[in-house]
Amino acid sequence: MKISLITVVYNGEAFLVKCFKSVMEQTYPNVEYIVIDGGSTDKTPGIISQHKAHIDYFVSEKDNGLYDAINKGIQQATGDIIGILNADDMFASNDVLASVVKTFMANPTVDGLYGDLDYIHPITNKVIRKWRSKQTTVTDLKRGWMPAHPTLYLRKGLFEKYGMYSLDLGTAADYELILRYFYTHEIKTVYLPLLMVKMRIGGLSNQSLKSRYHAFINDYKALKRNKVPNPFFVLLKKKLSKLGQF
Repeated sequence: MKISLITVVYNGEAFLVKCFKSVMEQTYPNVEYIVIDGGSTDKTPGIISQHKAHIDYFVSEKDNGLYDAINKGIQQATGDIIGILNADDMFASNDVLASVVKTFMANPTVDGLYGDLDYIHPITNKVIRKWRSKQTTVTDLKRGWMPAHPTLYLRKGLFEKYGMYSLDLGTAADYELILRYFYTHEIKTVYLPLLMVKMRIGGLSNQSLKSRYHAFINDYKALKRNKVPNPFFVLLKKKLSKLGQF
């Protein structure tokens, strides 16, 4: 079983080496590594060049943001399973991809899986938040629950059947895709109880009050688009549920 792993980067010199290192240390051998660069102007191109022996596909060009770049990676992917590792994140251990494949092999009818994630300080690596998931139900989604997107691995055929990331919802594109797959189409998923990713705090949706406002509005649009009942209250529950992660 082949995994296509996608890393999207733009001016990511600060943490890209650690991201690459965590990929190269994975024990599972059948990995297609795809790197999509948005036309970086810092040291990112040089870092990518130094690691090109471990990269199966690479392109550097202007794009329309993070999710447009991810879609480009998906279009190039030839693996059975597709996952994403952001340029400023890293795998929590060297057996993450091996565990992903083992779980899919043990559950041949499963469409996707997800696991646990730690938010860490960008400098000290101290754990700030712990996102611990569970086996989900449609009812959980109606209550504002969602899996940690950086831990999500999906069969490639899902993107062909149900579409890729929507580019009109800003940073809520990942939430909308999860709702579309998990809620609207009710794909079969399984929770992998494993710390999979260490994610540095400071994402696009949390950079300012303005960005948080836009994230809230786009989350609301994602819920409405997928016809989730009582979207405003679902969104409030989604925000409040994060308090237990600290």
